[in-house]
Amino acid sequence: MSADQKSEGTATRRDLLKATAATSAAAMFAALGTNFAHAQGTDIIKVGLIGCGGRGSGAAANCVEGAALAGAKAEIYAVGDVFERQTRSMKEKHKVDNDKVFAGLDAYGEVIGAGVNMVILATPPGFRPLHFKAAVEAGKHIFFEKPVAVDPTGVRTVMEYSKKAEEKKLAVVTGTQRRHQIDYIDTINKIHEGAIGDVLHMSIYWNGAGIWSRPRQPGMSDVEYQINNWYHYIWLCGDQINEQHIHNIDVANWVMNSHPTSAYGMGGRQVRKDPGQIWDHFAIEYEYPNGARVMSMCRHWPQSDDNVSEFVIGSKGTSVPDKWIQVRGEKRQPAPKTENGYVLEHRDLIKSMLAGKPLNEGQRVAESTLTAVMGRMSAYTGRKIFWDKEAAKAAGRGNGPTAMESKLDTFPKNLDLKGNLPEPPIPMPDVEEPI
Repeated sequence: MSADQKSEGTATRRDLLKATAATSAAAMFAALGTNFAHAQGTDIIKVGLIGCGGRGSGAAANCVEGAALAGAKAEIYAVGDVFERQTRSMKEKHKVDNDKVFAGLDAYGEVIGAGVNMVILATPPGFRPLHFKAAVEAGKHIFFEKPVAVDPTGVRTVMEYSKKAEEKKLAVVTGTQRRHQIDYIDTINKIHEGAIGDVLHMSIYWNGAGIWSRPRQPGMSDVEYQINNWYHYIWLCGDQINEQHIHNIDVANWVMNSHPTSAYGMGGRQVRKDPGQIWDHFAIEYEYPNGARVMSMCRHWPQSDDNVSEFVIGSKGTSVPDKWIQVRGEKRQPAPKTENGYVLEHRDLIKSMLAGKPLNEGQRVAESTLTAVMGRMSAYTGRKIFWDKEAAKAAGRGNGPTAMESKLDTFPKNLDLKGNLPEPPIPMPDVEEPI
């Protein structure tokens, strides 16, 4: 073969490879419909970040890294937060244009309408049903942090719009990263296959020290102060059992392959000195359809022995889902955790988008959120709370209080960032209306 012929042949193969790659990329992004843009010759996922606090900034970085693992490129294209100061570091870090930076209670809508393909919802949980609904209506793919609501009204909104997202073929993934870690996946798959027999009982924990509290600054309105201290207010976080312990509660529902039929619990506020209304400990017994029980415990105590874990008892053996399965004294280790679950959840979201087979975790995590809320309702009232009327009827308590039908809605009406919002009371058991 002559040099000219060799050169010509090489060029032809190179052109063919380029054409094949271009066709493949085009096919992947075509599967996403018009929800992707072609920027400077490269297909880029334009991401809108709503909520620029610590978890929002972390999720933004995780999304960029997860996209790379999925063979794509993500750009934090627009950012928004209630507080303008929160947007500054995100604007600088991700080089966001000035006209794509928004602040105020309406910032979420401006981010959604800024030409993004997907959104990250990382505001305080009380806002998530409202923001999720808006994102689905606008046809955006969604990553949103857990929990997805703080009360039954919000949960029902998320369930409704999760179905609408499925109809629209939108990807919906939530921040329950254990669902994307190989160690949990491997072990829980084995449990479902019968490795430890019938699951009879679980113990789940999120016990740790206290949390941050931010002093009131001069000129702050009631609403600004409460949002700035969102973890301390039920309408914003749903209490620790909902905001943090949902991770372990979600694992329990995963292992049980169901949501519980009832919750019976207690708790209180014994050592917490910070302003606000949330408690500092909960203990809840959940009952599942097969009769199995889950003992749930969470607390914020300064001198606490930390314990964030799950333990499963089966008829043939036991398991700590991310560490081992033990049957007849022999332990089996799960597949090793090799990558960060916070990154993997974004990778899996974006891979599903590219494949045209969008993941939708909305219903699943809405059920885990309602499980947490149901436990809180029981502890706050001192009453057993049933999942729904059917569960109450099956237990011989046809008129018993239920979570699914509860009209509880903790979100303030006509919220004004500069408005007054009286300090809410600390919940006390035996009140008439569960919160």
